[in-house]
Order: sequence, then structure tokens, then C-alpha cells
Amino acid sequence: MSNSSENEVESLPQIIGDKSYKEARKEEADSFENHPLDKSMVGIPVLAQKLVHTQATIIARCLPEIVRTSNEKLNASVSELNRMPKTLSSVGEALTTFMGIVGSAKESLNKIIVRGDYDEYLEDKNMHCTARLVEMLDQYSDELHKCSENDLTGNFLMDEIQVLEEAKGIQLPNFLSRTTFLAILQKKVEKVSHIPVAFVEKVWTYIEGVVISVLMHHSENYHRLQLSTRRASHNLIARMKEHSRNWVTEIVQMEKLTDYTSNPEYMNDWNKLMAQQHNFTRDVLEKGYISTFKIEGLGEVPIAGLWGYEEHVLLQAFDLKMRMTAYWKIVLRRLVDFMALHLQFCVRNLVNKELQEEIVQELVGRHDGAIERMLEESPAVAAKREKLNVSIKLLRESSNVLGNIMDKIASNV
Repeated sequence: MSNSSENEVESLPQIIGDKSYKEARKEEADSFENHPLDKSMVGIPVLAQKLVHTQATIIARCLPEIVRTSNEKLNASVSELNRMPKTLSSVGEALTTFMGIVGSAKESLNKIIVRGDYDEYLEDKNMHCTARLVEMLDQYSDELHKCSENDLTGNFLMDEIQVLEEAKGIQLPNFLSRTTFLAILQKKVEKVSHIPVAFVEKVWTYIEGVVISVLMHHSENYHRLQLSTRRASHNLIARMKEHSRNWVTEIVQMEKLTDYTSNPEYMNDWNKLMAQQHNFTRDVLEKGYISTFKIEGLGEVPIAGLWGYEEHVLLQAFDLKMRMTAYWKIVLRRLVDFMALHLQFCVRNLVNKELQEEIVQELVGRHDGAIERMLEESPAVAAKREKLNVSIKLLRESSNVLGNIMDKIASNV
């Protein structure tokens, strides 16, 4: 320190503890004079050497953890890059990839829709397709059977008597015209005809959601392919829905216009019901004070409104009612059974044949470069690939630098 600097320092009213600066400097000088130090322990070179040694010790202790973390990030980035779809460089590669995606999606749909295996979607109950379809079919059956047309006791025989009155003709008095039976049948079928139509709409909407979900999952890395498969699936299922709607409408029309069954339960049920005709007619005609009559298979029916009708009218109305009661069970069963068979048949065709053909036609048969567009990565995938490549490059460079540092430290130890 120069004399001028010392003078400036001494001129300041500085106090160290209870001592002046001047006194502290003198005490310091006396201390060094009375306690001489080893020259090798003092000085800037010694301090620098000790600092370097301390820094090297700290780095040597922390560096392995830094290297481990860097390597983990590098391995994770490389693994993620390897999981990404291979960059398609030719139409041949695009076609191979496309057919592989369609094949794997077809197998998944076969498992969950046809065979009922849902190991790929354990937690997603909406994708447990066979169970969901059975639930919908059971709900459809319940709705048919709970419809007001299944109330066989209310307003008992009045509709039948009215139809018989309007169908009178010059004929034998005990002859039951088929026209009267069809008139009641058509009225009953018409009132439930909306239920099957609504059911096929509901089922195909559900199946469309499942099919598109599976296709989107298997083609998630190819944005262009997703657009094409979604469009193909929507168009195909729209046609299948229309086909089912037409089929259901035709089935309903058949039930309206024709009456036939070879099911022996029809005759068995009708005979059991007709066995009670005599007692029923007797109570209506002879016991005017009784307001209800219990028919086995139907329950309690009101009969007060039937007082006053002639016996042959009651006999014909009762016969017509019991024929319709026995036959209506067959009609409802057919509407459920035929629906189940139709859906299974259509779904199998959809999965095993028609879906693949539709997607291939959509992507390959259009001749507008759809396959070539598969070579283009979506902006999100391209950005992710670039980010991973940059990260891997930097991490590898860092790994090389860290390795050199560790080698130098090891050689100086």
C-alpha cells in the first residue's frame, strides 16, 4: 500500500473493537514477528492451489451424480425417439405401414366386439363391447314387454268386440274372420314399431364410437391416416345403420301383414286360456254382481262393462283375445331374437370384411395421393422428433465433456 493510501486510511476515524486502525496494524506486525509462519503456507500461489484442490474435491464428489442424471436423460430421450413412428420414405413403406395398422385394428375389433376379449381395455368399460351390447338388447326387450300394448287386462274385450262389430258380414255366426285378427294385430304392432328402429340407431351409434376409437388408437402417429379412417368408418357405418333401419322396417311390416308361427307354444298357451272360456262366459251372463274374473295366465280382468252383450259376441271376443294373447308373445320374441341375430351377423361382417375394404378403398382407391400424404408427419410429431434429436445431441456432447473432466480428475489424484 502506498504512503498516500496509508495516510488516507489513517486519517479515517476507523475503530476495530476498542482499538484504532493504527493500533491494530501494530499488533498485527508484532504477532507475525513473534510467531513466524512457514513460507510454503502463505501467498497467492498457495491460496490458488488450495482453492483448485477444494474445487476439484467438490467436483469429484458431485460429478458422478451429474453424469448419472445426464445418462438417464439421454437414455430416456433415445427410448422415446425409438418409440416414435419410423419416418416413411417411400410409398412402399407407407403401404406396408398402412396395412399393418389396419390389420392390428381389425384384430383388436375382433377381440372386443366379436369374441368378447377386452384385455386391451381393462379399465374402460365402454369398450367391453359384448357386455354392453347384451345390456342394450336386454333393455330393448324390457321396453317391448313393458309397452302399453302388453296390458292385456285393461278395457278387457272391448277392442275385440268393436272390431267384431265392424267386421260383420253375411257368414256363419260362429266363424271368426282372419280380418278381425289382423286388424288388432296391425294396431298393436304399429304402436311398438318405433322401439326396434330406435334400438338399431342406438346400437350402431355405439359401435361407430368403438370402431373409431380403436382405429384412432392404432393410427395415432399418422394424422392423415386418422382422417381417412375416420371418414371411411363413418360412411360405412352410416350405410350399415341405414341397412338395419330398412331391415327392421321390413320386419315390422311383415308382422303387421302376416300372422304365422310354427312354435308349439302358441297352441299350448291358446288351449290353456280357452279352457277358461266357459266359466268366464257363465260368470258374465249369470253373475251380474261380479265385477272381475280371474283368468289364469292373465290375472284379474274387469267384466262389469260386458254385461248385456250376447253370448256369441262374448265367445268370439274371448276367442279373439286369447289368440292374440298367445300370438303376441311370439311376435315380441321374434322382434328380440331376430334383432340379436341380425346385429351379430352385421357386426361380424363389419369387422371381418367390410371395414378393411372400406378403408382401403378410401385411402388407395381414390387416386388422389392419399398414400403419399401418409409420408407427411403431423406438425406435432415433427416438432417432437426435432426436439428429441436436439436434446440427444446436446446430452451426448455433455456426456463427452463430463467424461473428459472425470478422466483428468482421476489422473491428478
